[in-house]
Amino acid sequence: MSEKQKMMSGELYNPLNKSLVEARHACRLLLKELNNTCQTQPKARADILKKLFGQTGKRLYIESDFRCDYGFNIKVGENFFANFNCVILDAAQVTIGRDCMLAPQVGIYTATHPLDPQQRARGAEFARPVTLGDNCWVGGMAVINPGVTLGNNVVVASGAVVTKSFGDNVVIGGNPARVMKVIEPGS
Repeated sequence: MSEKQKMMSGELYNPLNKSLVEARHACRLLLKELNNTCQTQPKARADILKKLFGQTGKRLYIESDFRCDYGFNIKVGENFFANFNCVILDAAQVTIGRDCMLAPQVGIYTATHPLDPQQRARGAEFARPVTLGDNCWVGGMAVINPGVTLGNNVVVASGAVVTKSFGDNVVIGGNPARVMKVIEPGS
């Protein structure tokens, strides 16, 4: 099994593997192009994102600076928006539904490290996918940790640290995040 296959399947992998380093380098080149393209050129920016991401809707917009590891593991639905300085570490699949918004400095992390200090010292990593349902809004400086799934219509309060999954129609916040309010759709 290749290191990329190990990474994609959630097993321990070596991030310094040549093919993974090359994939991150190719991603950095596209990110440099994106981050150096003026916000007054939304079509050019969207075209770069469509090359970078594994899947997009027709309408998407991300403010600079944006950072990710690979890009090809990110899938966003129609009408996606991310504000300034967002980071998506996409060693595993990151799936974001339609009509989702990320506020400034949101971090979505799939990459993680073993608890065992010897494995960690050898540089081993593993990754867990992250999924956000439709109509999610993630507040500024919130962090979504590896393996988290959020349902539809979830609002994540600013500064929240989301360490576990939540279902539909809730406002979550705090560290660790917990349900602060249930959303009654249409009310």
